[in-house]
Amino acid sequence: MSQSTKLSVLFAASFFTLSTAWAAPVAQKPEAVYDKSCKICHDAGIAGAPKKHAVAEWESRLKLGMDALVETVKKGKGAMPPKGMCMDCTDEDYKAVITFMSSPKQP
Repeated sequence: MSQSTKLSVLFAASFFTLSTAWAAPVAQKPEAVYDKSCKICHDAGIAGAPKKHAVAEWESRLKLGMDALVETVKKGKGAMPPKGMCMDCTDEDYKAVITFMSSPKQP
């Protein structure tokens, strides 16, 4: 294999690796999403926001289904702006943070 062929293969492999990594977002930790985007309202229940780990407050919302809740976050509702102040969240990030907030507090 010639030097130029080796370089071409190396370049193509590098480009593929970088483009694949760029296209696949890394999931954020739910606690980190909560701290940066949700805490300000969901800690105190501002404007009717269900509080973190207040299972009873989340019950009726969870009955709507996770996909419906994610769509609500993305569109905004009441005092919650679109995307719930998490502009870099994916649907999976929203699902994870909703699960975190709506679950009982872990000891």
